[in-house]
Amino acid sequence: MKYYILFGPPGAGKGTHSGAISEKYNLKHISTGELLRAEIAAGTELGQKAKSLIAAGSLVPDEVVEGMIENVFNTVKDYDGFLLDGFPRTLAQAEALDSILAKREECVTAVVSIMIPDELIYKRIANRAAIEGRADDADQSVIKHRIDTYHSQTEPLIAYYKEQGKYFEVEVTAPTIEENRERVLALMETIE
Repeated sequence: MKYYILFGPPGAGKGTHSGAISEKYNLKHISTGELLRAEIAAGTELGQKAKSLIAAGSLVPDEVVEGMIENVFNTVKDYDGFLLDGFPRTLAQAEALDSILAKREECVTAVVSIMIPDELIYKRIANRAAIEGRADDADQSVIKHRIDTYHSQTEPLIAYYKEQGKYFEVEVTAPTIEENRERVLALMETIE
């Protein structure tokens, strides 16, 4: 099995490009955001807890997210691999993912990093809020907190995966989604 991580700051387009990557390479897309939103929509205990944390711009506890992801690994069949979107976000999560995969005698295949500058993050998230009606995307202070959290907690993963020779980066600053998607898929071709 292949295990790809789709990496980048909030608003970079992970959700936008994950479908094309998943389809082309027969990967099961695992979005931690979607898994959590499903829990929130179902009104589960986990969903209620996640909702209050997300509303404040905070991260959901690692063991909850790790359990959900491991469950997907264990139950989903008929794919050539997985595309993780939004996980891992911290070094502790990266190490936990390595442990989960080691139990399966597997490892991370590659990290596909789609990058944009901070000023573009605000613009894209505001646009997403308008299109999708996501309240958590409309509050500037929540967006700033997410960006700060990304820089402090998630960016250290770049060095972690570079050390392993698994880190691949592409800028997605072109004016159209199509041009950016071409860049992302071209990068994927170099990894295969």
